[in-house]
Amino acid sequence: MLTAADEWHVHQTPEPIAVAGTDRNFHDRSWFSGFTPDHRTMFAVAFGIYPHLNVADAHVSVIRDGRQVCLHASKTLHSDRATLAVGPVSIEIVEPLQRLRVRVAEQDGIAADFEVVGRHFPVEEPRFIHRVGPRTFMDYTRLSQSARISGWVSVDGERIDLDGALGVRDRSWGIRNAGLSDPQPYQPPVEPQFFWVWTPVHFADRTVFWHVNDDAEGRPWNTRGTICPDGADAAGLGHADGRLTFNLQPGTRWLADARIDMSPREGAPFSLSYEPLMYLEMQGLGYFHPEWAHGTPHGELRIGREDLVLADARPDEPQRLHRQVLCRVTARHEDGGEETGIGIMEHLVHGPYAPLGLT
Repeated sequence: MLTAADEWHVHQTPEPIAVAGTDRNFHDRSWFSGFTPDHRTMFAVAFGIYPHLNVADAHVSVIRDGRQVCLHASKTLHSDRATLAVGPVSIEIVEPLQRLRVRVAEQDGIAADFEVVGRHFPVEEPRFIHRVGPRTFMDYTRLSQSARISGWVSVDGERIDLDGALGVRDRSWGIRNAGLSDPQPYQPPVEPQFFWVWTPVHFADRTVFWHVNDDAEGRPWNTRGTICPDGADAAGLGHADGRLTFNLQPGTRWLADARIDMSPREGAPFSLSYEPLMYLEMQGLGYFHPEWAHGTPHGELRIGREDLVLADARPDEPQRLHRQVLCRVTARHEDGGEETGIGIMEHLVHGPYAPLGLT
């Protein structure tokens, strides 16, 4: 099953590129998100390829004045992993690991053309391996990179200038649930549980990353902090440990405020305090979406627009639990100094979680 991707010198197994091991849930994904300097607009683009499902999909979301405008697109892949486009959404790799361009040809009132330039060498996060009993739930690698963004997005004729925008991108590949749900239940049966916080924060001369996956008792199974000075190469990225204090809005699983106490491997401790400003619902990018979930087949090509009124979200709707919250972040240092940054706190609190009294 030779394809155009086989011309690139990137093979990692004896198989053609079209074959990605043996797990149906293998994925290869890109994510871009950002916010304008006036903090009035958030935007995001997600792009995924699922080689063994023979599906590719892309999603666009723009937040403006309490409304999340979404564009969803899905196509049959035909084992073509070389074409980074689904319908109107395309990605161009201008300079690998440093500069990418995202375009959205006008479709249903939504369009975009912006460039993403990394502030530092990408962070390779610890490999995400998690099993439920003997069954692999996820096994993938992800890189993250903060970025400066220039260009524009347009919604229903309103063109929004992105020059001066900040954001983040990630790339992940490996095994994670995709497509239609597996009808085979876990044995013995287990209650679904997932606690996830991921938070890249922009400061004037550096970016601070931190993430954690906890089990139901609050024990981390994947976590790391990374301090990324502007222009740093791989050797210039510094690791840090973090301790999270996470507060929910009453009666919900949504962020109210948070604090992370950071302990760098080199340098003095500091804390990060988070004040929410606005948020983006991850269902608008395909996460837990009841119709446009990642890897779901929609035929040769299907495109659709969706408008979400953010104030209409109910805390009992599972597809609306997963959010990226734009926050004003205050860093307080051991010597009494303070500085203000801006960043994202992505969170998903699903199932039981003892530290917050959730069952």
